[in-house]
Amino acid sequence: MTHHDRYPLRAPIRLSRRTFLVTATAVAGSGTARSRVGAASPNGRLRTAHIGVGGMGGADLASIASHPQVEVAALCDVDQGTLEKAAARHPHARSFRDFREMLATLGDTIDAVVVSTPDHTHAPAAMSALHLGKAVYCQKPLTHEVHEARQLRQVAEARSLVTQMGIQVHSSAIYRRAARMIRDGVIGKVSHVHAWSSKNWGYDGAAPTNDQAPPASLDWNLWLGTAATRPYAPGLYHPGNWRRLVDFGTGTLGDMGVHIFDTPFDALELTAPRWVRTTCRPPTGVGHPERNMVEYEFPGTAHTTESLRWTWYDGADAPPKSADVKLPEDVKLPDQGALFIGEGGAMLLPHIGEAVLLPQKKFADYRRPDVPDVNHYHQWVDACLGKGRTSADFAYAGPLTEALLLGVVANRFPGRTLSWNAETLAVVDLPEADALIRRRYRDGFEVPGLS
Repeated sequence: MTHHDRYPLRAPIRLSRRTFLVTATAVAGSGTARSRVGAASPNGRLRTAHIGVGGMGGADLASIASHPQVEVAALCDVDQGTLEKAAARHPHARSFRDFREMLATLGDTIDAVVVSTPDHTHAPAAMSALHLGKAVYCQKPLTHEVHEARQLRQVAEARSLVTQMGIQVHSSAIYRRAARMIRDGVIGKVSHVHAWSSKNWGYDGAAPTNDQAPPASLDWNLWLGTAATRPYAPGLYHPGNWRRLVDFGTGTLGDMGVHIFDTPFDALELTAPRWVRTTCRPPTGVGHPERNMVEYEFPGTAHTTESLRWTWYDGADAPPKSADVKLPEDVKLPDQGALFIGEGGAMLLPHIGEAVLLPQKKFADYRRPDVPDVNHYHQWVDACLGKGRTSADFAYAGPLTEALLLGVVANRFPGRTLSWNAETLAVVDLPEADALIRRRYRDGFEVPGLS
């Protein structure tokens, strides 16, 4: 079964006349958009532009640049100091502070775009590149909002563009082997998945009051991007704590959940959840909760019982107690991982580690499948150059992100069950939650198809 079979396109994308003109002008300004980039690149090389080059962006840059057919053509970061460090390692690349200027200036002199920014800029940057016919590698979670994930997927599929979400463990042998074991039915049909991370990317405090001028090296307006204007607060936003805040990050669920959700979601071939419900503290409008328990129900698949229950735990709620997940007390759960409960046994999948089949005595003679490692970054580069396909393209990453982000929305309505209509992309009978599926972008930062 392909990603396209699992997640068929819904309603066609309809652009307003204004949106069409903006998009057409952008594409015209950079030449004819292409879905196949390798053939047009000089010497068969992939010319990449990187948006966000510090932290994870620096790791993405190094990993993609390690491919022998990659030419790093452009670097972009809102922090001048970070940009200069990356430029020192890639002296032939052009440097920019604003990704919109970079895309408008370089046009067809680049083939592919890598997005490694804070979450709230993933979709604006990725969609801007897709509109220009560029292949895109975008860090996880794919987007900050549910609506953005649907739109990125639809545009990428409609234009047959090569895409990959930056969820590197998806390609590792240990996770691919675990997925294969589940699909092979080693523990039978799965009825419940428990997933957890003891990390705390929440913030239960009040809005900051210690605002001051941002560092001279930081373009605060560009860092805010589509988000509402506010004063800079040292130590809270840039460079590392934005994940904790509702306007910029997606909390522990968005940061670690996307990694830990990935293998069960893929192995069980899940689609959209029927409903989601969260147990957490009341919303503050500032930060994500520091501890959450999020429950989902998914429709059944060939690998599950009639329906599938899914429970996520984070912060101080993780890991769950062995007795609560129906395991013997002597089974020690790791700080991060997933547990599949099947009709014929259980699979414990640590993050990061080999799967453990339970009870171990029953599976003592089981022979695990031999699955090779795949370089997630190089897989994308090769696909851009016409060799093979990506395994976490937006056809897969979009629905995974939609499901994940519904839990993030539910964190704002603790104890309420959010019934989900995936066809219409709407929360049923809870208008306050439905309003959070799509956000309005700040004036001057609108992107066709998103805002």
